[in-house]
Amino acid sequence: MITPALPTSPDESTTDWALAARGGDAEAVEHFVRALHRDVRRFVTSIGADPQCAEDLTQDTFLRALGSLHRFEGRSSARSWLLTIARRTVVDSLRYAAARPRLLDTDDWQSAAERAQPRGLPGFDDGIVLADLLANLPAERREAFVLTQLLGLPYAEAARVSNCPVGTVRSRVARARTSLIERLHDAEDPIPVGAAA
Repeated sequence: MITPALPTSPDESTTDWALAARGGDAEAVEHFVRALHRDVRRFVTSIGADPQCAEDLTQDTFLRALGSLHRFEGRSSARSWLLTIARRTVVDSLRYAAARPRLLDTDDWQSAAERAQPRGLPGFDDGIVLADLLANLPAERREAFVLTQLLGLPYAEAARVSNCPVGTVRSRVARARTSLIERLHDAEDPIPVGAAA
């Protein structure tokens, strides 16, 4: 049964749950997974995983994490530890996919998948725009932006997940913001009729 002191932040509570789960508390495992599932899925999707495979990679991340939970000592937050595992899971998946032979290459698979998606849901178009803008960022900038701005990790935690200095993360986030703002302005400013000639 979970009996940690009142946590002061969500990261502390997830770390407490991870430590309790490490001790065999099944309820703590459930809390740990529920608390971080959305962040892991968003992170996995944003760093290059095929959206069709994102849920599988998210589950694989949790399987890896739960399998190595006995080694988690709580020196960092459980959230950053789990996102580091998620990053490795995506990298392993991409390496595996690159090494596999392709049996069938269908040109129109992406448009068929897009047509099958539900339309008209609140926020759907905004989500598509954000996904397109993020997809156009270089991978390192996209990863830093998603970790800090979408998932809310502190820069030091994001640096641990990305395995780079904090200053590099700050620089990548600043450059990502600048690029996103420029692209938004470009998309909003119509091209004058006479300027196209």
